[in-house]
Amino acid sequence: MASLVVTKHILNTHPLKPKNPKVAFMFLTLHLLPFEKLWDKFFQGHEGRFTVYVHSSEEKPVHVSRYFIDRDVWSDQVAWGKISMVDAERRLLANALEDPDNQHFVLLSDSCVPLRTFDYVYDYLMHTNISYIDCFVDPGPHGNGRYSKHMLPEVKKTDFRKGAQWFTMKRQHALILMADSLYYSKFRDHCQQGVNLDILYTYSRVWMVKIALLMNITFQPFSIWWILAESQHGR
Repeated sequence: MASLVVTKHILNTHPLKPKNPKVAFMFLTLHLLPFEKLWDKFFQGHEGRFTVYVHSSEEKPVHVSRYFIDRDVWSDQVAWGKISMVDAERRLLANALEDPDNQHFVLLSDSCVPLRTFDYVYDYLMHTNISYIDCFVDPGPHGNGRYSKHMLPEVKKTDFRKGAQWFTMKRQHALILMADSLYYSKFRDHCQQGVNLDILYTYSRVWMVKIALLMNITFQPFSIWWILAESQHGR
């Protein structure tokens, strides 16, 4: 109940419209960013309309682009599919939310590359009131098979969802995700075998909020890939 009250408050609070709205590009990587030079060209000439955040879990990358220098957030060891991956995503979001001008948040891997121009991406995101998140029901062992009855009553099996790790999210929805501790703890403590948490927690949580409060979220698989390309994350 308390979590729902907080969520309603965030949604009912009229969002401030900054004079200079920005897109936060959040890179989640093991170490190096092999396409940093390409991203440098993508960002050139658009200073003040974006921010960059890098979470590197194994070693701090040596940056070649001025847009990435001093943009590393505090990082910790990350294990694939574990709650530490969710923690890394939350650290990126927390840092990006500190800048009130950031209005849209894009989670990217080290394998992501831009397919469109910066103006296209910026206009596409800034002129929508929607977050784009991949979300679906997986009845198999790596989806609903991870569900535990210990997650009741907050998390029902009918609300269990799976999705691709990468997303674009508007500020209000990012705040809702960061304000959560109850559902996070349920997945951390009770999700069967403790794996694939990075593609289960976020999407189940967002699904439950959407159903309860009719949030503006589109569950269209890989809709972000219209503007960004992503190959298999090298982990």
